[in-house]
Amino acid sequence: MSATSYDYDLFVIGGGSGGVRAARRAAALGKRVAIAEEYRFGGTCVIRGCVPKKLLVYASQFSEAWEDARGYGWQFGEKHFDWPQLIANKDNEIERLERIYHANVEKAGAKVLMSRAVLEGPHEIRLTATDKRVTAETIVLATGGRPNPHPGLPGAEHCITSEEAFHLKRLPQSIVILGGGYIAVEFANIFLGLGVETTLVYRGQEILQGFDDDVRHELHQAMAQKGMSVRCRDTLEKVVQKPDGRLEAHTACGDVLDADEVMLAIGRKANTENLGCETAGVELDKRGAVVVDEYSRTTADNIYAIGDVTHRMQLTPVAIHEAMCLVETLYRNNPTKPDYDTVPTAVFSQPEIGTVGLTEAAAAETYDELEVYKTMFRPMKNTLSGRDGKMMIKLIVDAASRRVVGTHILGPDAGELAQVLGIAVKAGVTKDQFDATMAVHPTASEEIVTMYEPSYRIRGGERIG
Repeated sequence: MSATSYDYDLFVIGGGSGGVRAARRAAALGKRVAIAEEYRFGGTCVIRGCVPKKLLVYASQFSEAWEDARGYGWQFGEKHFDWPQLIANKDNEIERLERIYHANVEKAGAKVLMSRAVLEGPHEIRLTATDKRVTAETIVLATGGRPNPHPGLPGAEHCITSEEAFHLKRLPQSIVILGGGYIAVEFANIFLGLGVETTLVYRGQEILQGFDDDVRHELHQAMAQKGMSVRCRDTLEKVVQKPDGRLEAHTACGDVLDADEVMLAIGRKANTENLGCETAGVELDKRGAVVVDEYSRTTADNIYAIGDVTHRMQLTPVAIHEAMCLVETLYRNNPTKPDYDTVPTAVFSQPEIGTVGLTEAAAAETYDELEVYKTMFRPMKNTLSGRDGKMMIKLIVDAASRRVVGTHILGPDAGELAQVLGIAVKAGVTKDQFDATMAVHPTASEEIVTMYEPSYRIRGGERIG
């Protein structure tokens, strides 16, 4: 079948960040493009992820800002927080962003189809809203993922996930959150900042597996100091709803935790159920994610997959990057593999985490000798306010090349710093170049360029000095 015999050159299933970018870029190149979305444009990030979560993070930070202002001479009346007003304002902003996503796709020239789309073959798609079948030369799966509902937990039906947390009718007085990844940690800090009695339960040795150990430890301590109960090496065995509607979370350690809400944040799963992957010859891995090669191609030659549905790196900018690489590969005669090396990451906890490059443990396995530069200090803003919170900055340097191979920050605006440091680490900047950079004073970030002597060294995986 020739390319012109198909209804479309490119058919994208899923209107999230990755799918929208692929559709827009391909349409801008003059390709006949359609994109199908069964719910709302914007995907996880805009509708039920990064964006609404960050708005809730901002809301939760005002409680500390209110307290800190007194040290700077400000006096206020009675404090009051209106959860329904926050949710209504958040919903209005999400609706605005969704309209922009929708309009931008149409402006680029792509056909928007508000329907669930199912694969009926390697080149055929069925639109369930109308039962119409269309064909495409190339298909992109960008259906994203959703929270793991934990069906093996007795009483899971009484629990919420991050998605329901954005639409609670009332702010709970107490909440138990199961999980230790960034979603669990961020929501725990959001609820704590809004005055909710918060308990975080995680089966691992320490929260935020995969992040630098010092950052994990210091954030744990900071959360506990603020009044959060962080219970590592524990998990939930069942959740029971009481006659008054409140919940009892029974832990493996034998405790019973009373709460208004129990939230499950134990990972995400790919949206591949009933998508028609088997019919089209698209292989899934044991977790249900789409298997792809280095160029995002599935086991069906003309079908590609990007974003969270592949379980490669579940970050919005990564999905967008994969979409850009895919368009380069398909339509610009420039085969391009997505680059997952040195991806900056932020955790919008309180305090924030910003990180890029290797953790100390990973770097010790990669390089013969490391220099580790580490400092902890009280940010200037905390002096007059009387707040005890500390900031930590850590640089990991390959001793042989002097390259900075990892940066880890815990403190105010750490996410913003991670973006800038990501450029430097990606470019291979050396510690000597950091040292030669003039400091901006007085700032917390000046510590990044004023740590002249290593705190300690690691040689052959062993700490020395």
